[in-house]
Amino acid sequence: MFDSAAAHEAAHNDSGQRTLHRHSMSTTALQRAHVGARLSEYAIYNGVVYLAGQVPEVDPDADIKGQTREVLGHIDRLLAEAGSDKTRILSCQIFLADIGLIGAMNEVWDAWVAQGNTPPPATVEARLANPKYLIEVVVTAALR
Repeated sequence: MFDSAAAHEAAHNDSGQRTLHRHSMSTTALQRAHVGARLSEYAIYNGVVYLAGQVPEVDPDADIKGQTREVLGHIDRLLAEAGSDKTRILSCQIFLADIGLIGAMNEVWDAWVAQGNTPPPATVEARLANPKYLIEVVVTAALR
C-alpha cells in the first residue's frame, strides 16, 4: 500500500521489467506502480486506484473459467497492494473475445464477487491484443 508520507521510491530493473514508483507528496499526488516502458499496472489518484487491463499471463491456453480465475486473482493482488479490495470496486469493464463465453465467465465471477458489494460491470465483446486471451478486465476501486 502506498503511504502518503512516503518519499519517492523507484526500483529499476535493467531487464525491462516493470518497476515500482512511489510519488507521495500529498494525499492527492499521482502514484504509479509496476511502471514499464508501455504501461503501469495501476495508478492511484485522489483516493481511487485505476488498474490497467488484466489478462491471463500464466496460462493463456486455459479455458474461459481458468483465464477468468487467473485474471481475478491478479485483480485481488493488485488491489491489496494498492490498499483496496474487491468490496471497494467502483466500476469494472470486462472484455470477452467471444460474448458467447459470458455464461461460463459469470460462473467464476459470481463465485468471486463479494455478495452485498457487487460492482457495476459492463461486459462487451472485443478483439483482444493476443488471440489466446479470452478475457481482459479493467477495474477502478476506492482505497480503504
